[in-house]
Amino acid sequence: MHVVYLSPGFPAEMPLFVRGLAQVGAKVLGVGDQPAAALPSEAREALADYLQVRSFGDEPAVVEEVRRWLRGRNVDRVECLWERLMYLAARLREAFGLPGMSRAQTEIFRDKESMKQAVERAGLRVPRHGRARSKHEAWQALERVGFPAIVKPIDGAGSKDTWRCNDRGEFERALAATQHVEELSVEEFIEGEELTYDTVCAGGSVLFESVAWYKPKPMILAQNPWISMQNIVLRDLGAELPRPGVELGHGVLRALGFDTGFTHMEWFRTPAGEAVFGEIGGRPAGARLVHAMNYSCDIDLFRGWAEAACYGRLSQDTSKKYNVAMIFKRAQGEGRVREHRGLQELLRRFGRHVASIELTPIGEPKRDWRKVVVGDGWIVVRHPDLQATLEMSERFVNDLLVVAG
Repeated sequence: MHVVYLSPGFPAEMPLFVRGLAQVGAKVLGVGDQPAAALPSEAREALADYLQVRSFGDEPAVVEEVRRWLRGRNVDRVECLWERLMYLAARLREAFGLPGMSRAQTEIFRDKESMKQAVERAGLRVPRHGRARSKHEAWQALERVGFPAIVKPIDGAGSKDTWRCNDRGEFERALAATQHVEELSVEEFIEGEELTYDTVCAGGSVLFESVAWYKPKPMILAQNPWISMQNIVLRDLGAELPRPGVELGHGVLRALGFDTGFTHMEWFRTPAGEAVFGEIGGRPAGARLVHAMNYSCDIDLFRGWAEAACYGRLSQDTSKKYNVAMIFKRAQGEGRVREHRGLQELLRRFGRHVASIELTPIGEPKRDWRKVVVGDGWIVVRHPDLQATLEMSERFVNDLLVVAG
């Protein structure tokens, strides 16, 4: 199995997927825009060959560079788990006649308006929505959507350039702040909890599924630098909170015809218990959520995804043993980190339930939370009981302070 893998060194988790491919026996041919010497060692050691392209921005040129580099070598798959390069991956598949998502399929997973239209046609609940390429179109869309509304890029990722608008003044300010965005999605703001539905699929079948609960919502987190984010991976998918999202997720995957790979869907659970579709990507979740899913089952989904992509199976035991809380800390103060206040007491109380700790070391500069999703590091706690997991997570949120100065 020969796999061309786009951007093996970035973002941060990509080397782990490259390693997974090598572990299942694939020969991984990496294509990136950074020198081979700059790749993380985990990626370098797993690659059979590497091509540094001049720029990912010129897709036709990259296709020709890859064609010359391969020099007739057989390739079985082109894989890409970074949203920015998904169209390029589709172009390469079509150029070499390989299986996987085409450009038309990729558009549904990258264009939020096309995505919602496809899900809506399947009879599934989506927010009221509209596409806007101009200020005039944005106001027209708002007339259909109403307040409160969300404004965000059509092909965005995460919460970047995303604004909640409660009135006309806030909507005007959101449009001014997103003038650099070519196309916007204007949609209904859904009140309720925000969760994910994540899968590894092969041949149209779900081989692994998981639901995570964002505490607080990403929008709130983006506006409050002092808040510690919690991602809670839930053990019992048949419980009241996650069950509607699992059912919705199955319907969305059928509606979009997803075949093989990772998916990351975000959805809302209203106070009435209704599941409302948010958006979906044909890629894994970011912010270390794959690590949290691994801790929930004691498995390696980086390798599991690779096995599914190459051979259509996932042979690890994916039964869930734990609820998992991943808590991200943001240092208080400015300058260099000088203290992890409260950590030792928390470890004394909960140490046997702590699966991982990675905090910015004492003496290193505080990280910019606006540029680094994981902030100044994270702690993972887990327990078979959800309430016990939530209580431990709250203690690490409130009693651990990363102090800079």
